[in-house]
Amino acid sequence: MPSAQAAGYGAAFLVGLFGGVHCVGMCGGIVGALSLGLDPQRRRSPWRALPLLLAYNVGRIASYTAAGALVGGLGWYAAHLAGIRHAQMIFALVAALFMVALGLYLAGWWQGLARIERLGAALWRRIEPLGRSLLPVRNSGQALRLGALWGWLPCGLVYSVLVWALASGGVLHGALLMLAFGLGTLPNLLAMGVFAARLATFTRKPWVRVAAGLVVAGFGVLSLARVGGKLLM
Repeated sequence: MPSAQAAGYGAAFLVGLFGGVHCVGMCGGIVGALSLGLDPQRRRSPWRALPLLLAYNVGRIASYTAAGALVGGLGWYAAHLAGIRHAQMIFALVAALFMVALGLYLAGWWQGLARIERLGAALWRRIEPLGRSLLPVRNSGQALRLGALWGWLPCGLVYSVLVWALASGGVLHGALLMLAFGLGTLPNLLAMGVFAARLATFTRKPWVRVAAGLVVAGFGVLSLARVGGKLLM
């Protein structure tokens, strides 16, 4: 694997990890609703609910990976239609700008991505009833299917990384980028299922959100510098 691609996957993982402060706020209610659908024994012991929480998240990350493959393929096709280098530079520039915008959004300094989240609401209105039909969750198979639907929840964080996948150069790279991102979100959402109240309190602290936003925006600024350097060559 070329070092630049490996670094990109590592960066996507870190964006998912630091962007988790948004996941806790955005998906905390969903995790809570899923937990309430469990049988009383599992609800009393969060650790007993862990297999189902894992299944939810495997389904969610699988949906992210599929979306990354689709978007990466579309980006590859567009690049070949428009001239590879020219199109990929444009996609990379837009992806870097989205990453800066995402950092500002996570820090609470700019809410523009909330408008983009609303664009996915029409799709979610069609998917949500399917999710409700799977409640209450009784087994890992149900949890896996529910998680796969959850992966299509409108989310500015996911959309920002999907733009990055668009610039990745192909189906495989787009899928791996979103897989790395999804794995980065996993620790926060698993912890949300087990330590919900304490984690939610921590991520609501302004300094936590600002720090996470600055890290993510920093990735965007580095990407902008990299794209700018290539344009000047």
